[in-house]
Amino acid sequence: MSAPAVPTTPTTPTTSAVPAAPAPAPMTPTDLTPAPLDREAGYALLADLAGPVAATTLGGLDSLAPGFPDWIVTSLFGGTYQRPSLALRDRQVANLAALTALGGVEPQLADHVRNSLRIGMTREEVTEVIVHLAPYVGVPKALAGLRVATATFAETAPTEVARTREGQA
Repeated sequence: MSAPAVPTTPTTPTTSAVPAAPAPAPMTPTDLTPAPLDREAGYALLADLAGPVAATTLGGLDSLAPGFPDWIVTSLFGGTYQRPSLALRDRQVANLAALTALGGVEPQLADHVRNSLRIGMTREEVTEVIVHLAPYVGVPKALAGLRVATATFAETAPTEVARTREGQA
């Protein structure tokens, strides 16, 4: 024997009394702060940061993807890096953190470890940035970052780092 059917009451959906938000006004270039790109400043900064390594990396990349290295240097080093409010050291700390968190970008992380040393960060500071990330990005990624830093430290002569720091002072 089956259970008796339970009567149901039809329900009607309720409409919300929240008014629709007004459509945003169209944005025009005059509404925005200009983002200047300084190609020459980008190449000058890259030369200071990366030294001769940059020419080797970019030269090889340009033969594969013509114009792409110029776009990288102009937009990144001649644009983003030229923005006010962050010191070069702070930008390098952010780069070390972001690249360690990403994982799988060991060549770029090694470049930024070298760049950090060239602008005057110590090996201990670079190491601490990566160690500090462990609870946030995971121990495996922090360990991978430390392996990259260790290998980069081994190929970077202490006298080269000291000479670069003296040139910055």
